[in-house]
Amino acid sequence: MSPERLFKVTDFVQPADGEPIRSVITESADAAVVAWYIKPGQRISAHVHPDGQDTWTILSGCGEYRVSANGESIAIAKGDVLVAHRREVHGVLNTGQDPLVFVSVVSPAASGFEPV
Repeated sequence: MSPERLFKVTDFVQPADGEPIRSVITESADAAVVAWYIKPGQRISAHVHPDGQDTWTILSGCGEYRVSANGESIAIAKGDVLVAHRREVHGVLNTGQDPLVFVSVVSPAASGFEPV
């Protein structure tokens, strides 16, 4: 039997009052697929993946997506797809009134993580 191939994002999102929770949907050597629920005012700190790429698909909400170590950011919203290639700085602040919900695909799964 093949591994599960269909997942419902709503089964994985986990609101939290402290730091946002990284909810792994599925993971293999090829990629880690993660659901994020970022409350208004919460953030994922700027970081890089030294050995891979992180692709985000925004499902709801809006925010400011970090694109550099010096704090430069761009506005993001529902329907956007963002790609942080190897060693590109990224992070997000929810600047809206609603939760920012997105799916992140880190490829390969063992891409590493370094705070900026």
